[in-house]
Amino acid sequence: MREGFYKNRRLKSFLFLSTCFLVTIIPHVYDIGGFFYFILTLSLVIAFYGLILISKNFQRNNLSNTITNRTTNKELPALDILVAARDEENVIARLVERLFNLDYPKNQLNIYIIDDGSSDKTPLILDRLSKQFEKLKVVSRSPNAGGGKSGALNYALKFTNGEWLLVLDADAQLKKDSLRRLFNFVEEGNWSAVQLRKSVINVSKNFLTSCQSMEMAMDAIFQYGRLSVAGVSELRGNGQLIKKDTLLDCGCFNEDTVTDDLDLSLRLLLTKSRIGILWDPPVMEEAVENLNALLAQRQRWAEGGLQRFFDYGDQLVTNKIDYLQKFDLTYFFILQYALPIISIFDLFISIAFLDSPIYWPISLTAFMLSGIAFWYGSSCKSEVPVSQKSNFLMVFISIFYLSHWFLVIPWVTLKMSIFPKKILWRKTIHTGV
Repeated sequence: MREGFYKNRRLKSFLFLSTCFLVTIIPHVYDIGGFFYFILTLSLVIAFYGLILISKNFQRNNLSNTITNRTTNKELPALDILVAARDEENVIARLVERLFNLDYPKNQLNIYIIDDGSSDKTPLILDRLSKQFEKLKVVSRSPNAGGGKSGALNYALKFTNGEWLLVLDADAQLKKDSLRRLFNFVEEGNWSAVQLRKSVINVSKNFLTSCQSMEMAMDAIFQYGRLSVAGVSELRGNGQLIKKDTLLDCGCFNEDTVTDDLDLSLRLLLTKSRIGILWDPPVMEEAVENLNALLAQRQRWAEGGLQRFFDYGDQLVTNKIDYLQKFDLTYFFILQYALPIISIFDLFISIAFLDSPIYWPISLTAFMLSGIAFWYGSSCKSEVPVSQKSNFLMVFISIFYLSHWFLVIPWVTLKMSIFPKKILWRKTIHTGV
């Protein structure tokens, strides 16, 4: 991507940040009649749409299990599993052994591990595994090949010949019958892509891992609701299945973004390719276990999330998507990205002017919806436990945990607005729990 494109992102970040500041300070400086009632009305609209999304999950679980557990005599399609691995000595052997133990026709399954310039023992482990498993295909890239995970996946694409691609992270774990059940779901819904619900392996490790587990369940609740109401859903990087032709038609993986999954999700939406959300069986992965790792991960997610809106925003306001989809995207853009910035500005301006915060009803509504989705997601029937302590106190604490986004989003937006940007892909360290 050209240097000018990065500057364009930087300008859009600055304009976005400036807009949030103006939206915050104007009602503090000028007495706008009825503005607080407008905020209350907006909060009610946000609450109403959020509750509709959550309610769409009430019948989801039984329907999903009925479909995925159905037996079929239809021949399963050729599937290529792709795993981009850099310095994954702790988990790569476990992953490969479990992938070759999956219940799927061996002549229809190919497994590609991309050694993306590893400097640890990953290459040695993969060399040993390739002798143990004849059908294991190891693809190697140099450390300076560029493009991050997207570059590794794109490089491996030229070796694949399957009809479908399943992208996994190196710490992924699947149930033995996951692939068969996944394709039952694909056949029933005629999806172009499917995202498996992400579930945490080390849920009971500590407070942070428990909260992340509940957060993933909450995310799946909203994702399923958005798909049911507006036809909008997103990939999550690990456990994403996509038809190869669909991927090629929309330009493969974007090597100029730090979150290839979020970027691809918007491009699929613009090409009217449908992404299904499957609750069970989930894909299991490690949650990060300390605050520094969490903040590093969330900064990358925040940056990638903003990048996609800055990159494709002009297309999202055209007629490529319908009005309900535009509303849904606007709704979540405001809650996920604008609200944290406005709330921080609102707090600082209130302190400086010795005034009361103005936008607190919207923040309160957002936390309320998150709490309901936390509780419901944790109490839903699930093949893998979402929470070890599913009670009111844990839900309340988890809502407080979500407040870290109100620091991460403003900080990332400020960095994107001020500092020249070079694309850096920071990997999450996997310990092999």
